[in-house]
Amino acid sequence: MNASSFDIDVGARLRALRLREGLSQRALAKRAGVSNATVSMVESNRISPSVSGLRQILSGIPVSLSEFFAETKSDAEQVVFRAAELKEIAGGPISFRQVGSNLDGRSLQVMHERYKPGAESGKAMLSHQGEEAGIVIRGRMLLEVAGARYELSAGDAYFFDSRKPHSFKNIGEGELELVSACTPPSF
Repeated sequence: MNASSFDIDVGARLRALRLREGLSQRALAKRAGVSNATVSMVESNRISPSVSGLRQILSGIPVSLSEFFAETKSDAEQVVFRAAELKEIAGGPISFRQVGSNLDGRSLQVMHERYKPGAESGKAMLSHQGEEAGIVIRGRMLLEVAGARYELSAGDAYFFDSRKPHSFKNIGEGELELVSACTPPSF
């Protein structure tokens, strides 16, 4: 991820949220289980955290990735979302394009995901409340859920309790593309 991949300044947004909560960088770092230097470097846009890294930092506020990247307007009445209206909530080797920019009050999150060859969801396993499902559109994916590993290809799908530790990795030579859904929204 890098700040230029987004419509917002990641460092400035993180700093604003931290200050809104009345937290010092050190206090946020302690709550999130990261170093004070990590928070400082993200806020100054000197490093670009992975999706799982940003999620870990935001757990100390707590704010989901969806809330972090949400715009202030509500999508509650919008029915159709054109390709250009999908909200990018990641960047770099992984692209997560979310249907709707603000999921406040929503119980479902749908995303169009793309992983470059070798890209993975992060070194740390993901785990969050709810359920998660998806279908591979193209490419090859390694899905790990609660220690079990599965290889999926175009047309294959998954569905699991997302409280179980899980991760995603592109194991193909080309781009991995999938459509996923989780409830409640976890990013």
